[in-house]
Amino acid sequence: MSVLLSVIYLIATVTFIVGLKRLGHPDTAKSGNMIAAIGMGLAIAGTIFIHDLEVAPIIYILIGSAIVVGAIIGYLIAIKVEMTKMPELVSLFNGFGGASAALIGLVEFSKQVDDSLQAITIVSGIIIGAITFSGSLVAWGKLNGTFKSVVKLPQYNLINNLFFLGVIAFAVFMIATGNHNTLFTYGLLLGGLLYGILFVLPIGGADMPVVISLLNSLTGIAAAITGILYNNMVMLVGGILVGSAGIILTVAMCKAMNRTLASVIFGAFGSTDAVEGGSKEQGSIKKTTASDAAIMMNYADNVIIVPGYGLAVAQAQHVIHELEELLTKKGVNVKYAVHPVAGRMPGHMNVLLAESNVDYALLVDMDDINPQFINADVVLVVGANDVVNPAAHNDPSSPIYGMPILDVENAKHIVVNKRSMNAGYAGIQNELFFNSKTSMLFGDAKAALTELVSELKGM
Repeated sequence: MSVLLSVIYLIATVTFIVGLKRLGHPDTAKSGNMIAAIGMGLAIAGTIFIHDLEVAPIIYILIGSAIVVGAIIGYLIAIKVEMTKMPELVSLFNGFGGASAALIGLVEFSKQVDDSLQAITIVSGIIIGAITFSGSLVAWGKLNGTFKSVVKLPQYNLINNLFFLGVIAFAVFMIATGNHNTLFTYGLLLGGLLYGILFVLPIGGADMPVVISLLNSLTGIAAAITGILYNNMVMLVGGILVGSAGIILTVAMCKAMNRTLASVIFGAFGSTDAVEGGSKEQGSIKKTTASDAAIMMNYADNVIIVPGYGLAVAQAQHVIHELEELLTKKGVNVKYAVHPVAGRMPGHMNVLLAESNVDYALLVDMDDINPQFINADVVLVVGANDVVNPAAHNDPSSPIYGMPILDVENAKHIVVNKRSMNAGYAGIQNELFFNSKTSMLFGDAKAALTELVSELKGM
């Protein structure tokens, strides 16, 4: 039975790796997700029915009931969630993973701990799990508008980091003294929970996806620690995959937003009260209509579409695909320019467009599309803001200065669709809107694009 369980764990591990690999492309992402889910199901079934758990029969009933209830709740939430709410769902589910790791640590620390290494493993699981749980819940609340960024106290970063060092020092004290006092253990848990809140609360909504990615990585590390604790290879490998993937994603997002990993961890970056530079008015704007924009695009040779979060909010992905197909039939060369953090998270916009059956070959990454803007007759920006703001190149006082952006300003004509002139997540005005080549098409993305399609069909 032990050999059979090892084989099941090996199969599950392979499915995690294969599934993660297939998640790298929209065409295979769905099957990759299913493969990894089947592997997890095998691992759970093997643990319950083959592993010698040495528990009373009622425990099996409780485990089975919990799985059924959890599966139903998870399914109902997943099928109802909107694409724009996906980062919130990721954060919420991630928080539950951290809570699981913390609870396992609490249970194990109440038992006999044989050596310091085991104690370090358990305590690490408690701290990381607690930070991930509370931090993820705050991130979820900030994304859906429940929580707002607070006014930072003087030397907030110093206070926050000293508190974290205090939690670590307390953990070292417990391990060094071999103190397993229940009160101390729950005090350590409380410290981790408080730090998770203090870490995430001051951070602005624009940078929340980076925080979610980092917290997701911490959940993977917590799972790997639990795998070490139970000498369970499938938990260890799964945790390592999640942890390493989360770190890679965090670094990629930091690079795309001109951040450093150190500023993510220690800086309380991106707070909403930190953006001052680059917010002044820069001149007059030029409005356009769907009819004029349609004429411009109808006679263009090359059109580049820049999708943003506004497209996702309006659920206009199907209309923009219709626009793209219509232009293609008219002989226009159409491409999509996708910024690494377009939408809310890397891949968010790719998945949104794949949902409307946009050919994945038409989606071009920032580094590849930037040299092509100079040859674009028309660029249609739909709901994007900070990722096309030339202030990232031109204004050293701007909070986004140095951030890699899409070089939309180099195109011959630019049409920007927005609801209003409101600032983006960075809280600053967009220089692109005042460019002499830019025309503003105001209105809901879905309504504006529908009208644009209607005008093109009549030409």
